[in-house]
Amino acid sequence: MSASIDTRGLSSKQLWERAQRSMPGGVSHDGRFLPPFPTYFHRARGARKWDVEGREYIDYAMGSAAMMLGHSHPDVVAALVSHASEGTFFATVHPLEIEWAELVQELIPSAERVRFVASGTEATMLALRVARAYSKRPKVLRFEGQFHGWHDYVLQGMKAPYDRIPSLGVPDRIQETMVVCRADAQHVEDALRIDPGIGAVICEASGANWGSVPVSEQFLRDLRTLCDSYGCVFILDEVITGFRWSPGGRQTLAGIKPDITTMAKIVAGGMPGGAVGGCADVMRLLDPTLEVEGFKPPIIHRGTFNASPIVSAAAVAALKVIRTGEPHRQADRIAAQLRTGMQAVLDELTVDALVYGESSTFHVYFGNGARRCSIDQVDPAAIRSMKRDALDIYTCGLRKRGVDFMSYTGGVTSLAHTDADIAPTLHAFRGAVTDLVAAGKVNCL
Repeated sequence: MSASIDTRGLSSKQLWERAQRSMPGGVSHDGRFLPPFPTYFHRARGARKWDVEGREYIDYAMGSAAMMLGHSHPDVVAALVSHASEGTFFATVHPLEIEWAELVQELIPSAERVRFVASGTEATMLALRVARAYSKRPKVLRFEGQFHGWHDYVLQGMKAPYDRIPSLGVPDRIQETMVVCRADAQHVEDALRIDPGIGAVICEASGANWGSVPVSEQFLRDLRTLCDSYGCVFILDEVITGFRWSPGGRQTLAGIKPDITTMAKIVAGGMPGGAVGGCADVMRLLDPTLEVEGFKPPIIHRGTFNASPIVSAAAVAALKVIRTGEPHRQADRIAAQLRTGMQAVLDELTVDALVYGESSTFHVYFGNGARRCSIDQVDPAAIRSMKRDALDIYTCGLRKRGVDFMSYTGGVTSLAHTDADIAPTLHAFRGAVTDLVAAGKVNCL
């Protein structure tokens, strides 16, 4: 008997009404609600996905950037099927986790040792604990607008106003442990010089919100130098950029070696998993056989589903494809064509907006003076300044024309996207922007 809901004859609206009776707000992620109700999807393959009403979409959300190989890649599916029949979970060590760790080591040179977790949020949470233990200092410096998950320590600074924790339920004392800074090398040096309590710096490798406000490779190199100068642990958050910007992440392209790297999404083959990798001297504090200052292990880290066999199977299968570099060549090529085509659409419609992005990503900035701005100098809050009603028009405009973006700022491509996806995507984008123009929600030149 199938364990899934029989969706035959059910609409998204009907499912939404049912969901509200069992889940707060009817969703399991506060970013998945779209007025008047979310679209329910039930099947995906390659670069396509289908909603419960049978409508087909070209997908640029790609599992929140987790599906670098596209949906249901045959190697990943085969690994899942094979290992599911052997046991989905043992709650003990198993051979596949070793192979998974060795592949991470091979692809990420800074990951001399690897510890697995169950999500990107868990990865940054563990990284901060390790960094504080190693530096013996309580504070962590983070950057405005960057996203490192949803745990208490990384909420402040996630969105404007940056001096305020943007959620109920988080103790005010948390603010004493975090220092929020602009992504500018001089600002970082000033903060490190003034506050000797800062023992770690964490940075989203792409820049704020998966590159919607990018940072340069030089900035990442400057952070490495500053962390060395002030004795800080450098944490590079590659939850999205890892295995997407290149098989070795953005750190390989920038030629830097962080002390700790946080990973999730692609590292787990699109399954629920993540990893923390780092230099052996730092990561040794996770060794359960080691005693330091009376603590054995020095750092407590547990997690029932860390490196579960079925996730490990998917991860190993995916990373073997990732290491060829072919997914990046294809995804980057398609993303570059989309960026060029989308900007041409905006130019033709005389909309004051800018398309940009790196690697296999594309972003759109609809702000005032967007075409004249240097995107890396824009406040992250400005990038997200489109009003809720305009966002709904834009997102619904794309979806009703058969395209789904990762967020209102843009999307990601994958190995599965092809040249055949370009024209229908640009058609949908043109229609959605035309809807915004008709509603008076964007500026025209």
